[in-house]
Amino acid sequence: MSLPTGSTGYYDGQDFYCDVAIPRRQPIEVVHEDEEVLAFRHTRPFWPVHIVVVPKRHVESLLTLEDQALAAKLLAVVQQVAADVVAREGKAGVLTNLGEYQDSKHLHIHVHAGSPLDRTS
Repeated sequence: MSLPTGSTGYYDGQDFYCDVAIPRRQPIEVVHEDEEVLAFRHTRPFWPVHIVVVPKRHVESLLTLEDQALAAKLLAVVQQVAADVVAREGKAGVLTNLGEYQDSKHLHIHVHAGSPLDRTS
């Protein structure tokens, strides 16, 4: 199965998570998975430790998340992943992007640690 890509060789569609990660059209290193939530190591990390947590059902962003049970489940997974990162690294950051900052229109939360990687090379 071919991965949808642009001239850069990287996925350039609108929803990497529904199109690629959740159906496993590209190998990913899973950190957590259950019926509703997937957490995996970022395929193009911005930090030495970079894990993405997503609902497996399409939700456009944090601003459109209306299902409180799913919100609680997602946050519980983020909390556990962040606790694991803090236990190993002594620190962690947790963030999500909204609006024009959100490159993939699927709610995704980053858990990260370490200094940003040099992505110029």
